[in-house]
Amino acid sequence: MSELTSPLAILGWDDRLAAAFVPHAEAGLVPGRVRLEHNHLYRVIGADREWLAEASGRIKHQATGRSALPAVGDWVALRPGEIDGPALIRAILPRRTWFSRRAAGRRTDEQVIAANIDTVLVVFGLDRPVKRNAIDRYLVVAAASGAQPVVVLNKADLSEDLPADLAEARAAAGAVPVFAVSATASPGVEMLEPLLKVGQTLALLGPSGVGKSTIVNRLLGSELLPTGEVRDWDARGRHTSVHRQLVVRAAGGLIVDTPGMRELRLWDDEAAGHATFTDVEDLSANCRFRDCQHDQEPGCAIKAAVDSGALDAGRYESFMKLQRERADLGKERTERERIDAERAGRTSKGPQTRRDEKIGSKAMKALQKERGR
Repeated sequence: MSELTSPLAILGWDDRLAAAFVPHAEAGLVPGRVRLEHNHLYRVIGADREWLAEASGRIKHQATGRSALPAVGDWVALRPGEIDGPALIRAILPRRTWFSRRAAGRRTDEQVIAANIDTVLVVFGLDRPVKRNAIDRYLVVAAASGAQPVVVLNKADLSEDLPADLAEARAAAGAVPVFAVSATASPGVEMLEPLLKVGQTLALLGPSGVGKSTIVNRLLGSELLPTGEVRDWDARGRHTSVHRQLVVRAAGGLIVDTPGMRELRLWDDEAAGHATFTDVEDLSANCRFRDCQHDQEPGCAIKAAVDSGALDAGRYESFMKLQRERADLGKERTERERIDAERAGRTSKGPQTRRDEKIGSKAMKALQKERGR
């Protein structure tokens, strides 16, 4: 078997990973790739088998946030368990690419959705109007990952005006390729086949109900993932993909299917915003003031371009919305860091000192009680 078709190479193993794994091999560990993540347990596939695994206590203890824990697509160094016990993930190899969002809820943590992805398909369904803002947001996430983004408009057979929908999506996508497909009719998903090569990993990202799992099934050539109908009353799909998972394709390539996201809150990445709005950023170089906020300031080149029609007003609004969201996230993270610093200061005393203080407090209360009799 050639190196290019070796079991690990089929999973995406390369020289960079091999070099990073040398010290782990010397420690008697074996390489594997995280296929499924569920409640802090992982399914990890290797050269000749699959393990149920959990992260070591050291990884959990040293993790500064959720992003430092294993994610689907990660390459890890693990120690196989006993006969019926889980394997132990001892290290995560450096990620080549990864895409993240801000974790749902009030926390300001980074949540890694998937790692070591080559191409990200940003999928939307044409059974509902194309929303530029949504495309912009997903493309920012994709650009931050370092992977190659591609916009896929699924359910092309349900579009009332396909040329108009394509034009709307291309206006938002800029230089990012846009494909119109149908996972259940013609044109099919065959135009996506060139994106899947041996060792290459493709991920699908998008709202629920747009047909991501159906596209995956067509690319796999089997009904591996469950699919569901879209509700008529609100055009929303059920989350038929419950967990992120990595699937190896018999014809070559790997696919990550992700659950639809009701809440896609951006993680702070200024470079990603620049990459997605290059046309807008280029205009800002001609603003009168270097710190122009592109809102009410005189001499704003971006506002002038909108007024003249050189820059689409919808794209300008998407850009400004991203800027406001990034500013709000920055304030929240600063406040969270302040609170964490205060908590760290209150708990910086050693355990013996805190124990002595507790004993002293109890003694003082006992003495006061005695005096009160």
